[in-house]
Amino acid sequence: MRKKVAAAVIGVLSFSLPAAVAPVFAIEPGVVQTVGQLSTIPAPTLGATAWLSLDANSGQVIAAQGLDEQVEPASLTKLMTAFLVFEALEKGRLSLDQLVPISEHAWRTEGSRMFVEPNTQVSVNDLLQGVIVQSGNDATVALAEAVAGSEEAFVTLMNEEAARQGLTQTHFENASGLPGATHLTSVRDLGTLAQNLVQRFPQHLHYYGQKEFEYNKIKQPNRNRLLWLDNTVDGLKTGHTNSAGYCLVSTAVRDGRRIISVVVGTANDAARTENSLKLLNWSFQNFETVELYGARQPVVSARVWEGEAESVGLGVTKPVMITVPRGRAGELQPVAEYAQPLIAPVADNAKVGQVKLMLGDTVLRQDDLVALEAVPQAGFFGRMADKVRMWFE
Repeated sequence: MRKKVAAAVIGVLSFSLPAAVAPVFAIEPGVVQTVGQLSTIPAPTLGATAWLSLDANSGQVIAAQGLDEQVEPASLTKLMTAFLVFEALEKGRLSLDQLVPISEHAWRTEGSRMFVEPNTQVSVNDLLQGVIVQSGNDATVALAEAVAGSEEAFVTLMNEEAARQGLTQTHFENASGLPGATHLTSVRDLGTLAQNLVQRFPQHLHYYGQKEFEYNKIKQPNRNRLLWLDNTVDGLKTGHTNSAGYCLVSTAVRDGRRIISVVVGTANDAARTENSLKLLNWSFQNFETVELYGARQPVVSARVWEGEAESVGLGVTKPVMITVPRGRAGELQPVAEYAQPLIAPVADNAKVGQVKLMLGDTVLRQDDLVALEAVPQAGFFGRMADKVRMWFE
């Protein structure tokens, strides 16, 4: 009996609004690079070296320019620094009230500062505000030393975490974002990192929405001006060096839907703010995100041969959400493809095919189809009967 691939158009499903927090994901190049390619409303023209708009609920890139080109991250580097500090807090290697000694090396770090003093001790909580709100390089190095013993060892952890998250265009030389010949990233990688930080550590996102922080009798405002312009914006991080230009990773939540924008290489602070807000507004207004399937919800029922059951439900392991141009959700066509004959035993959660989500002739995304329950092999006579039946199928 020759194996064949069964393809079934499942039809248009009923949709529900996305949850406020979607599963953790990694942005991957797909059949279409961006959803914006399918929209009749063009993306805004931005004065930036590279930029990205990402729907955080579905994990899809809405639109981008210079998606995988290497760029300097400047203080956007501190997203990774904070990620590793949050992870150390999660695993109990640090605590928010723990006092961290300020080394000479941390105190002397050039660039933006929290104004910590050498040979003093500062709490992790205060240092995090110094890193996130004030973009203090001195606070950044102090936390790096607290986590790994030295900034050099911490940078090794940063690059290992970048590899784990699939940040293929990213390499760090330091914890703060000071310029370096190989201190580089891409807007795709920054979007992935920002999304994973938001998903993994929601309990710490309040730092990114904090508008100011005072330490050592010096009050400094958050450099993210969007926090004052749009109350749906709750983060994330600014960056600037002469060579990188003005950069901003921003995120907003409207009606339970989170968008992340990355804008790098603008001419000034006002430009990065204006460009980021244009991109957020365009993404919210012209696209929508719908939930197609819940976790382990049957997508299709497949015939099983030589098993104790004649069929098994095939579905996905995580909720499937998809972003489309606004008003076109009703045109979505899920198509299930799986190899036949499907012969028992079939293990629970075994990958048996894929479901493609189509808009017209375009594949927007595809996900693995898995068996939603185990189907043990039938007894001898049951197997023999099915072997005969297969010859007539």
